[in-house]
This record gives sequence, structure tokens and C-alpha cells, in this order.
Amino acid sequence: MNMTVAIIPLLSLIALEVILGIDNIIFISILADKLPENQRNKLRFWGIGLAMIMRLVLLAFIAWILKLDQTLFTLFDKSFSGKGLILILGGLFLIYKSAKTADSYPLFNVDYPRKCLILFAN
Repeated sequence: MNMTVAIIPLLSLIALEVILGIDNIIFISILADKLPENQRNKLRFWGIGLAMIMRLVLLAFIAWILKLDQTLFTLFDKSFSGKGLILILGGLFLIYKSAKTADSYPLFNVDYPRKCLILFAN
């Protein structure tokens, strides 16, 4: 296996972990500033510790999902594995969430263009 094929995803993963780690530290610091002085260090310790543990658990879960490549069933000459089903369901969930979120913005609301036309016509 070519070394660059393995290095580029590793560097991407490291960059994402650093960015998400910094994001966690900032978020926990903002929350800690809202607490009384005597509780701030306790929140920082537990918040950062639990965030780190949760990230490791999620990485282990993702590694386990990537191993689910055994064919479960075949439908219309396409084979489906556990990993494939999880990716399909995750993609459908993201499409649903983005459509649901977009529907709450006035720009994407079905009645919004008609309301704008009525406004400009008057």
C-alpha cells in the first residue's frame, strides 16, 4: 500500500480531532464562566474528560462500523452490508434534517415567494 494513501486520511483525522477538541474547550470554558468560581474547575475537569472519553468511544464505534462489510442481503443485484445500511440510513437522516431545517427558514418556505410578490405588487 502506498504510504500517501494512508497518510492523507490520517492527517485529515488528526486535523478534525484537533479542531473538535478546541471547539470542546471553548464551549466548556464558556459554560464554566457562567458558574460560581468554586465550581468552574470541577466543570472543566469533568467536561473535558468526558468529551475526550466520548470521542474515543465514538471512534471505536466508527472503527467497528467499518468492519461490517459482510453482505447481509442482496436486492436487485445489489449487495447490502451493515456498513452500507448504516451509511444509507445516515444519509437519509441528513437529508430529512436539512429539509426540515430549510423548511423553517422563510426563504425556503413555499408561501414566501407568493408573499413577496403580493408585497411588491401593492
